[in-house]
Amino acid sequence: MITPLLGLFVGLLMGLTGAGGGILSVPLLIFGLGLQVNQAAPIALASVAISAGIGASLGLKSKILRYKAALLIGSFGLLLSPLGIWLSHQIPNTPLILTFSVVLFLVSIRMYIRASRELGGNPIRDPLAPPCQLDQSIGKLIWTAPCVRSLMLSGVVAGFFSGLLGVGGGFVIVPALKRYTDLPINSIVATSLGVLTIVSTGGALFASAAGVMEWQVAIPFIGGSVTGLIMGRYFIKKIHGARVEQLFAIFTFCVGISLVYRCLG
Repeated sequence: MITPLLGLFVGLLMGLTGAGGGILSVPLLIFGLGLQVNQAAPIALASVAISAGIGASLGLKSKILRYKAALLIGSFGLLLSPLGIWLSHQIPNTPLILTFSVVLFLVSIRMYIRASRELGGNPIRDPLAPPCQLDQSIGKLIWTAPCVRSLMLSGVVAGFFSGLLGVGGGFVIVPALKRYTDLPINSIVATSLGVLTIVSTGGALFASAAGVMEWQVAIPFIGGSVTGLIMGRYFIKKIHGARVEQLFAIFTFCVGISLVYRCLG
């Protein structure tokens, strides 16, 4: 029963906070089932792929998913995801856990600052014009060389960390789309989910082909996460998103500290 309950909790976090909630899949699998990072990462990728796919399909149906941008970022993410998976099996577990902890610290601090400023009515704004601009007359991005380079680089970074740590890459994609595009937030979230679907699905399939996917754990975990995602999407309508992000950031920071303690204690 532990595995589907862990998946349920992760899915609930994803429903409340967006795809970034999946970043806690690996730590919870480590604590709950005693897995190593390279065992938990493929399971987390499979879970994120299914959950993000549901969100992406809804975004595509609502015509807010920028599918060309998602395909570009996701394609370059797929190039580096196998390298990350391979590298995760060459690096000892302790350095991987410490690396994951650093990622959790960075993500949680950034999320807490952003949510706090939003609650205070002073959201973070970039004074420079983004390289990817939306043509308001047709509702599509204007493709330029700086725009393509920025999105390609985002995909490469997200794909590598997706394979290495099983984090999906949402913590890279969402900030990148906010920085490099002037898309509205609902379009950014939907496009990010599209990228995560591509990258996570590719990583999960590669892990399965390489024989490092433990499906007996992945299937009940995925089932729980999808159930939790549906529940989270229902509850998010009743609470303030920024306040949830603050609480999630604090929880994520504490999980990072727990990983360091487990590793070095």
